[in-house]
Amino acid sequence: MTAVVEKPAVSGTPAEPGGPRKAVFALALFESRRLLTRIPVLVAFAVYVGWTVWRSGKAWGDYPALQDADRATQGAPMLIGLAVLLSVNNAALRSHRHGTEQLLTVLVLPRWRRTAAHALSVVAATLLTAVCVAGQFGREALRPGAVGHGSVGELLVGPLTVLLFGLVGLLMAGLVRSLLAAPLLVVLFLFLFLFFSGMDYGARWLVPVVEEATSNTLPSDLLGRPAAWHALYLAGLALSLGLLALLVTGGRKPAVFAGVAGALAMTLVGGVAQSAGDSPELVRARERASVHPEQVQSCVRRDGSTYCAFPEWEPRVGDWARVVDRVRSLAGGGAHEQDVVVRQRVEARYGLSGDAALESLTRPHEVTVGTQWGGNRVPEFSAAVAGVLIAGDEKAATSICDGRIVPLMWLAVGWESDPLDALRRVRLNDTVTGSDSVLQPTDGLYMTEAQTEVLRALLDLPRAEAGARVKDRWGELTAPKITAARAAGLLGLPAPEGEDKCL
Repeated sequence: MTAVVEKPAVSGTPAEPGGPRKAVFALALFESRRLLTRIPVLVAFAVYVGWTVWRSGKAWGDYPALQDADRATQGAPMLIGLAVLLSVNNAALRSHRHGTEQLLTVLVLPRWRRTAAHALSVVAATLLTAVCVAGQFGREALRPGAVGHGSVGELLVGPLTVLLFGLVGLLMAGLVRSLLAAPLLVVLFLFLFLFFSGMDYGARWLVPVVEEATSNTLPSDLLGRPAAWHALYLAGLALSLGLLALLVTGGRKPAVFAGVAGALAMTLVGGVAQSAGDSPELVRARERASVHPEQVQSCVRRDGSTYCAFPEWEPRVGDWARVVDRVRSLAGGGAHEQDVVVRQRVEARYGLSGDAALESLTRPHEVTVGTQWGGNRVPEFSAAVAGVLIAGDEKAATSICDGRIVPLMWLAVGWESDPLDALRRVRLNDTVTGSDSVLQPTDGLYMTEAQTEVLRALLDLPRAEAGARVKDRWGELTAPKITAARAAGLLGLPAPEGEDKCL
């Protein structure tokens, strides 16, 4: 009896060195092109670019602080990440939907290698996102009025979010072979983001993007955000998911197991380090900058006045000095030549999560300026300077509740190219009629309806004529307890008809 042994068919073409690897990269190139031309991904990138272009110049005007601008690059990539998640999941399930999985098993690429190709396609979307993030941040950094320092760790969050979401979609395709799983996962992600954003310091850093519900701008060395550790956490988590996707699709190789162990270690190190909270050194530095800013500031003199700023804001001294000069140019009496001390101040003791108001200074002729500039911040600072020139110090200026508001607000907005628009921007409710509060870097002022009428009438005059009338009657206009009607009479303006009673 003769035994017949069938030999497996052997291809007549010798195996090309590196064949499977080349095939993986060839498939990855194909899947990358296909992914980047998927409608959800195209729409997401179009929305990101359009939103960035539309918003450019609106958040900070011509005076961005780069330690805020870097965080502003993190929100929009989440939309791209969700689109990539859905698209990668859909692509990885293509053979299952079309019933071609059995046909693909005869090719040089087993399922786990095809999974690796899909993972590389996510890297392509990640790199394109990084280009968009670099362009968004670079545009702000190149503005002549930009100050501060950006963080590489903060800038990496957007691209790493796209990488993380894409690999989540890929892993989901290996675990659940259903097209409904990815959309449900997107809904779960949105819920978790809202849930963790309201948690304490450590827990909220578990989500990809950690936003700060504040408009406060701090010196970059006082932020206390563990951006580098968070980037390491996201990178480790993304790498872990990608390698797990290889494992569940058959890539049980020693190198893959070792990679999973290393990636999980990265995730653990980054997660623990980012949850440590504020160090004692940071707490002391914030206390010093808030209570004793003179210890960490440098001062320069311009035309007799002194300007003290944190190191990152020193280039902005010229802008402050121009406002002070213009305000003083409209003043009369001794205020016309009065030197002031402009002190930059922050409330940093509560970090970015705090929006505590700054207390008014009591030192003579010292004015507060904040860390933001441009837009409404200019007339607010101008009003603070005017108040100090008239009342002597900030605390006394915020207590003004009489007709002195008229010359004060004339100094604050009279030098502007559009004084009425400046008046609207400096008032709390954006009004130019009736009573309203006036914003300042510290405590605000209050304008009665009658005071507003007198100021509007003064602004209607030619600037030179109005300035001459104010200077001629400066002593009487700045006397305590003067009424709005008396101020109108001194300026040769109609008597106001509105109420002249402070809150």
